Amino acid sequence: MSQPALIFDNLTLGYDRHPVVHHLHGEIAEGALIALVGPNGAGKSTLLKSIAGELRPIEGGIRRRPGEGGRFAYLPQQTALDPSFPITVSDLVAMGLWRRLGLFGGIGRAGRVRLADALAQVGLGGFERRPIGTLSGGQLQRARFARLLLQDAPLILLDEPYAAVDAQTVQDMSRLIQRWHDEGRTVIAVLHDLDHVRVEYPEALLLARETIARGPAVEVLSGTNLARARALAEAFDEHAPVCHRHAEAA
Repeated sequence: MSQPALIFDNLTLGYDRHPVVHHLHGEIAEGALIALVGPNGAGKSTLLKSIAGELRPIEGGIRRRPGEGGRFAYLPQQTALDPSFPITVSDLVAMGLWRRLGLFGGIGRAGRVRLADALAQVGLGGFERRPIGTLSGGQLQRARFARLLLQDAPLILLDEPYAAVDAQTVQDMSRLIQRWHDEGRTVIAVLHDLDHVRVEYPEALLLARETIARGPAVEVLSGTNLARARALAEAFDEHAPVCHRHAEAA
């Protein structure tokens, strides 16, 4: 039996103590390939941010495997990166080595070899000196995937990895994600293309600020479940009272 990579214990998340994800329980097995799906505003990105440690729970918590098993690589939405920032592709990708080398450590010959190999794997061989501002959306996303390759983490978090990219990039990055899964890594991805999820992802978690369904993707993404998720998302009250329990921890 696989060990859990993550355990959700009555997890409630929100902003300014207004809950966005309510009382989430359960676990994600080590080596799982799981899609987070749901309507806009369902809490998918919020959950990923909390797993990555960027958002503290209002209530409950998340437990990751201790030690090296708890390491993760996080790909936030592409809009979180300013393409006008004056760095090259190699600068961006080399950030994936910071954990091993430290912020001011030189990458050395071995690091340069690994960097070139990561770029080759995502189809960007020879792009090392290109400013990131000259890249297309698909090329920039490939560079960000190369950075994930260098992080070499057992847990990979992807927030809308296919947003605003071309079909070939989707196909190529999907193959890379499948390879990570075959290697036994745990991959959790926020996705909107439900047809893609049904074909590529064995498991899905459908959120609408609470768990609607969890299990095999084809079963989770039924018409009944999707309709219930839409109804709950539309009924959400933006003026709901704040969550006072454990408010001091928020």
